[in-house]
Parts: sequence; C-alpha cells; structure tokens
Amino acid sequence: MDNVTFDDFTFEKLGDNIEICISTEHRFGTDAFLLADFAKPRHKDKVCDFCTGSGIVALLMHRDFKPDFIYALEIQKKAHEQLKISLERSGIDTIQPVLCDLKDWKSEQELDLITCNPPYKIDNTGAKNDSDAVSIARHEMMCNIDDVCIAAAKNLRFGGRLCICNRPQRLCDILVAMRAARLEPKRVRFVAKEPTTAPWLVLVEGRKGGNPFLQVEPTLFTQGKDGGYSDEMKRIYKIDNGQQFF
Repeated sequence: MDNVTFDDFTFEKLGDNIEICISTEHRFGTDAFLLADFAKPRHKDKVCDFCTGSGIVALLMHRDFKPDFIYALEIQKKAHEQLKISLERSGIDTIQPVLCDLKDWKSEQELDLITCNPPYKIDNTGAKNDSDAVSIARHEMMCNIDDVCIAAAKNLRFGGRLCICNRPQRLCDILVAMRAARLEPKRVRFVAKEPTTAPWLVLVEGRKGGNPFLQVEPTLFTQGKDGGYSDEMKRIYKIDNGQQFF
C-alpha cells in the first residue's frame, strides 16, 4: 500500500456553508451528484454511504435532503481523513465517518437507505493506476458488487433501499447480486449525454423484501439542446442565475 500523505488537500464549495476536501486520489465526478439525487433520502431516514471516498455523496445528501443522520464508510485512511476535515470546516455533525471494511461493518440500528458508488471495474481487468489508492477506488480489489449487496442487506430494515450507480455494462451483475441478497431491483435509470449517444451510467435501486416489479425510468440526459447542461442537470448541479456549486 502507498504511504499516506496529506500535503495535497484542496477545497471546493458545495454550498454557502459546505466545503469538501479533495486530493489527487480522492476526488469526485458527476456520478456522485446523480446518485445522491436518485436516492433522495427522506428527512427521517437513517442512511449509510458505502465506499464514500471523500464523502461527496454523503455531503450532497446532507445538503439537499437533510436525513436524520448518515454513516459514511471508507476503507482508505486518506479519504476518511479528508471527510473528517470537510465535516469540521463545514460544521456538520449529522454525518459520522467510519473507517472500516464494509464487509465487516454492522450498524447499531437498521437503516432506511444505503447508497454506494462502488469501484466500477472487475479486478484483474484493464490497466491499474500507479497509485494503489486510485486502483482501489476504480477496481474491485477490496470489495465487489456481491459484497456491497450482502453488506447492505445485513444493515437495511425490511423495505429499506440500496441505491447504486455503475457502468451500464455491469447492470446484469448488479441485478443478479441484488436478488441473491434478497434486495429486489425496483428502479433503473440510465444516464446519457444526449438522445443520440449510448448511456454511460446506470442507477439502480433495490428494496429489501420487495416484490418483483422493475420500473425503468426515463433516461436522464446531461446535455441540453443548446450544448450546455440540460434542465435536469442544472437542477441537480444547482445552477441558478449563473451560480453553480459542484
């Protein structure tokens, strides 16, 4: 494992009072915003974000939906420290960072929602980054989709939800893993740049103890007719009168 260094931290604003600490290894992309919006926790929900990285999904859910509280699980120390710094700078006490392997974690109480932006690539496929930290974030080196679903099922209440994003090529793997863990797939939404391009992301919701019925929602297009952001992306990115937080 690479030696952990903390000398490359920078900060980006997610709102008037929220800042996120990022580093070379632990940053964030559009998929985090899409997952947080897709999950839409309720105010009373008890939530956990698996593979939280810098904590972006947890911070966005806190900003936009204010659930009761959020656990933010991460196995890499540097990312865990980044989230702790973000919470301190932002004055947030309803997100609890947890440094652990999700396969070993058990919540003190059953949860309403678990989100996960997991490593997208199957281990031993494709070239890995020179940094172990980046490879762990991108490849299924420390956990795979089956591990995520099993851990989610262990911690969710009956009727609780697991929301996950991944590449469309992994959709079959996600659906099979969810059903094997008794998390019935209930919603699927594809994300594409525009109507003429193939989807580059898929969002999936599974419900613990749910009945078989899968709703395929309209595709989310990220680009509008004018070549800029679509109206839905402007809403998700909170672009209003030229102001943007992301």
